[in-house]
Amino acid sequence: MKNMPRLAALPPGYFALVMATGIVSIASYFLGLPELGLVLLWLNVVQYLVLTGFTILRIVRYRPQFVADLLNPSKGISFLTASAGTLILGSQFVILLQMSRVGTVLWIGGIVLWIVFVSVFFTTVISGENKPTIDQGITGASLILVVATEGICVLGTLLAATAGFRERILFVSLAAYAVGEILYLIFITLIMLRWMFFALDAGSLTPSYWINMGALAISTLAGSRLILSADGWPFLREILPFVKGATFCYWAMAAWWIPLLVIAGIWRHGVQKVPIRYDPQYWSMVFPLGMFTVATILFEKAAGLTMLHLIPQITIWFAWAAWGATFVGMLRSLRKTP
Repeated sequence: MKNMPRLAALPPGYFALVMATGIVSIASYFLGLPELGLVLLWLNVVQYLVLTGFTILRIVRYRPQFVADLLNPSKGISFLTASAGTLILGSQFVILLQMSRVGTVLWIGGIVLWIVFVSVFFTTVISGENKPTIDQGITGASLILVVATEGICVLGTLLAATAGFRERILFVSLAAYAVGEILYLIFITLIMLRWMFFALDAGSLTPSYWINMGALAISTLAGSRLILSADGWPFLREILPFVKGATFCYWAMAAWWIPLLVIAGIWRHGVQKVPIRYDPQYWSMVFPLGMFTVATILFEKAAGLTMLHLIPQITIWFAWAAWGATFVGMLRSLRKTP
């Protein structure tokens, strides 16, 4: 019974844990540590099943709280971590275990979740009477919409390599790639407007703003996968120069965000003295670090830019450290009485 209040208040964005663990697993695999990658894969399966079970229990036992979060514009967008986490887990199965059938099931499941939560979010925001202002309603978590959309492209291109409907899957993947980038341009404009023209206190400068970079990193990964898949669809070959140019812009802008986000963190914790304690939002910082690592590895391969080779060998250490510290913090928080 003592865990009931915690279940009622379960953050809808907790599937960021699955996203972060999954991408660090894939990064470890690509950098020559397949055993670590597999350990994190099976840990991620457990985490995914546990979070899915908790979510179902929350719907059954605490439906009013669940619905309230779903219809809250600032919280409803974070439900898309379930879609993104499903797609990242599917990518793990395809890359580490070559289990395309499992990947296909998770791809379809991720798309269904994407459709449901995107539809609910935009319907709620557009039809709502009491709409939040930009400074109240826009955070880094808003860009989870982009991450989930690009996740459709990433897993789709992996499946297209062996699927019978290659061109159709690549069409869906390319469409997701394009939609994700248009959405990024829209939401990052609002985020920069908030940062530059509204008061921003230390409490509101949460770790979720690392998704500013993470959304671009997964866009780089999606573009790299499309480049590597170009031989599977004539139309994709025709627009390959555009995809290469756009993907380079995404990678460069993702790299640009990193020092700015580090400075923001130093200001928040070093200058404003906000204590560092576990918060589920820290998984939103781990994920971009792992994603930038994987994206750089694949972009180097897709574009032939060997000068990028050293970067992921450095950034993976930050991803490992961030994942380890956040995981330990999570375990400690679970031991505390709610």
